[in-house]
Amino acid sequence: QVQLAESGGGLVQAGDSLRLSCAASGRTFSTYYMGWFRQAPGKEREFVAAMNWRGGATYYTDSVNGRFTFSRDNAKNTVYLQMNSLKPEDTAVYYCATDKGYYRGSYSSRYNYAYWGQGTQVTVSS
Repeated sequence: QVQLAESGGGLVQAGDSLRLSCAASGRTFSTYYMGWFRQAPGKEREFVAAMNWRGGATYYTDSVNGRFTFSRDNAKNTVYLQMNSLKPEDTAVYYCATDKGYYRGSYSSRYNYAYWGQGTQVTVSS
């Protein structure tokens, strides 16, 4: 089992920055992808960013590419999502997720992730 805990959300103005953290505990050595997803009210949970854990390659949805950065600190078992130039449309609950340690398909599909955090709210005012 893996436990994930997000933090760092808050209320900011358009153009501001936030850094989300996701601390992992439990069987963290077995990971293929880690991902960040978000869910706005009345909408489906959508892919934001992912990292191939072994190679370190990162992937982003088009709407955040160039503004968001996925990074990790192996010593702390923590991943981060640095969010710059925030827009009102970035408002959502943000979740981190990880899989069971083997390739199951696209990093952008939420169905390929097995473990989820509780989420952290990000609100961007205009």
